[in-house]
Amino acid sequence: MDTPVIDQTKLESFLMRAVGDLSAGYGGVMVSLGGKLGLYKAMAGAGPLSPRELAARAGCVERYVSEWLNAQAAGGYVEYHAASETYELSPEQAVVLADEDSPVYIPNAWNVPASMWFDEDKAIDAFRTGNGVAWGDHHGRLYCGVASFYRNAYRGSLLPEWLPALDGVVAQLAAGIAVADVGCGYGHSTLLMAQAFPKSRFHGFDTHAGSIDEAKRLAADAGVAARVTFDTARAVDYPDRGYGLICFFDCLHDLGDPVAAARHAAEVLAPGGTVMLVEPFANDRVEDNISPVARLYYSASTTLCCAHAVSEGGHLVLGAQAGEARLAEVFRKAGFTHFRRAAQTPFNLILEVRR
Repeated sequence: MDTPVIDQTKLESFLMRAVGDLSAGYGGVMVSLGGKLGLYKAMAGAGPLSPRELAARAGCVERYVSEWLNAQAAGGYVEYHAASETYELSPEQAVVLADEDSPVYIPNAWNVPASMWFDEDKAIDAFRTGNGVAWGDHHGRLYCGVASFYRNAYRGSLLPEWLPALDGVVAQLAAGIAVADVGCGYGHSTLLMAQAFPKSRFHGFDTHAGSIDEAKRLAADAGVAARVTFDTARAVDYPDRGYGLICFFDCLHDLGDPVAAARHAAEVLAPGGTVMLVEPFANDRVEDNISPVARLYYSASTTLCCAHAVSEGGHLVLGAQAGEARLAEVFRKAGFTHFRRAAQTPFNLILEVRR
């Protein structure tokens, strides 16, 4: 066989890209530490700080804080002022790193790749055997990481943008309807709607008992437990309450039989009711999904989304980058005739479905 000719420039360019990704993985650990130790919060709005000042504000040891700050400066996560040997968190960096209620808050999301590393052996076995890995069989950091990653995005967009983009749904919610939140997880999406629309009744369903327990606790803390129920149920057999709105938040692609789930939604949807389908943003062709966001979703889909769908029988394993055309076909097969893109973000497609 001929020895391939190596283009040294291309080799070095690709190597630096790979090292950059490795650096980002290391940096993610630093970001998670910064969030959990309150280092970013201690820097937010404080102006330039020395390592000693930040250590005192955060209740940490200076030597560790000094090294952490240098890692942050090297990665562009804080500003370094060489003349004063101080470090500063800009307002823009603070929105991403220090404000836990910000729609773009990121530190908690690093729990997801942490869980993927913990479960690497399960992924290897799945690749070799074709077996699935159920959502509840993953490391515990997955659930809080996913809940945090989506909670703030929903908080920033669901009420002001997504629901108003659906024809007539806000008026129906204000008047009072039954709502099903399928695959609700910790119930953040359910609770946001319940707090905004006191005349409606909300029912969250998920197959993961641990998430349902957490959702019930959060509902009690939010003071809406009288109007919200959470139960373990599959997407194909949750009870019929004549729902005016059925929501699938970033979960339809995880299901082993999404057509059956859509068909069940058609059966329990009230006349004139709406299905709101929120899915990870994706174009319909692979060549149009070459981006950092798509890479994130394809990677998570490999070990999480597809693995769970296979564990449920794998009748149709959509994956997290299904795209609008494949999603529309799912609902057409289930008997729906109206399907449109109501809104979109860099991270989500918001789709309106009616019978």
